Amino acid sequence: MTETIIEQIQSLKRGTAEIFTETELAQKLAAAAKTPRQLRIKLGLDPTSPDIHLGHTVVLRKMRQFQDLGHKAVLIIGDYTARIGDPTGQNSTRPILSAEQIEQNAKTYFEQAGKILDTSEEKLETRYNGEWLARLTLIELIQLAAKKTVAQMLQRDTFKKRLQADVDVYTHEFLYPLMQGYDSVMIESDVELGGTDQTFNNLVGRDIQKGYDQQPQVVITMPILVGLDGQEKMSKSKGNYIGVTDEPNDMFGKVMSISDDMMENYFTLLTGLATEEIADLVNPDKTHPKQAKVLLGKSIVAQFHGDNVAESAAAEFDKVFARGQLPDDIAEVEIAAQPIAASKLLLHCKLVSTGGEAKRMIKQSAASIDGEKLTDPNSEITPKDGAVVRVGKRKFAKLKILS
Repeated sequence: MTETIIEQIQSLKRGTAEIFTETELAQKLAAAAKTPRQLRIKLGLDPTSPDIHLGHTVVLRKMRQFQDLGHKAVLIIGDYTARIGDPTGQNSTRPILSAEQIEQNAKTYFEQAGKILDTSEEKLETRYNGEWLARLTLIELIQLAAKKTVAQMLQRDTFKKRLQADVDVYTHEFLYPLMQGYDSVMIESDVELGGTDQTFNNLVGRDIQKGYDQQPQVVITMPILVGLDGQEKMSKSKGNYIGVTDEPNDMFGKVMSISDDMMENYFTLLTGLATEEIADLVNPDKTHPKQAKVLLGKSIVAQFHGDNVAESAAAEFDKVFARGQLPDDIAEVEIAAQPIAASKLLLHCKLVSTGGEAKRMIKQSAASIDGEKLTDPNSEITPKDGAVVRVGKRKFAKLKILS
């Protein structure tokens, strides 16, 4: 290998979990440089929800690295595979989405992925796998299924656990990794990226390509980003996520809420800082944890909103949380000057999503009006013009009395 290829490999290895295989990756990079040609870097996204969060960007950032090295990202929106539902990590069969749900969710994916990727025509190709999967004939599907054995499919952890727990595994769920692998054949993928939860699916793609007389893709898996709770992977359904479309102040505040021991993971997977610099930042003997976390927050906000906005978000956080002042941009909520139950007031201000949540926040002493804590969800409050209602650390509303 030339020095340049060695340097590229070292850069691409940063933050990865596994590479299948590093030798093949080096060979592909070297061959591409010699030809020269762009490697085709595949990432598949099933539009099962309308938005993406920072957990998704871990893989997108790795794809951007390949783009910056001159290669082409091939982003596949799984409009067809989403109708099956990826069984990865599921203890039960995923519900099958309607075509309307899939189309609606997919609309936001390109725009949000574009916050990370180079969207120029030379660097990005976007495809829907319905282009080829919808045209598969029955005999072609049978030929695809013949590329893997049932025993091989049952090696998947998800299927094993469900069978051991006497939970049904349906035949159509075997089709998902086969169809994802067929995507690799149709776009002639050189490298496929995915989280560690996609390892089985992506490795199936290597086998499927061999079955169609193609050179097998290199598979690079990325660690799963832990959510704000510090326990489970980041997920909208678990409510422990930071969305790429979150408002800057909210995004910064969420980053500041993570535990100190999560910072190394976030710095490594969500920023481009050098490993040595990260080591100094997460070492409390060299950098105060708060200082490091502020830098992390600004770095993440800047990626999606710009440097100036990131600085403003940090200043706003310091004003509200370090010095106990009120934020500048509190939303006004119109309300009648009539007594209202404390829990209903929070709901009216849209600071909570349900009455049950309102009662819980009040009982936990997490709600206040003009700095005075609410203690009884049923207590009658007479709204005053300009009064500030607060829930938790980051939610505020200013009351405006209807005339």
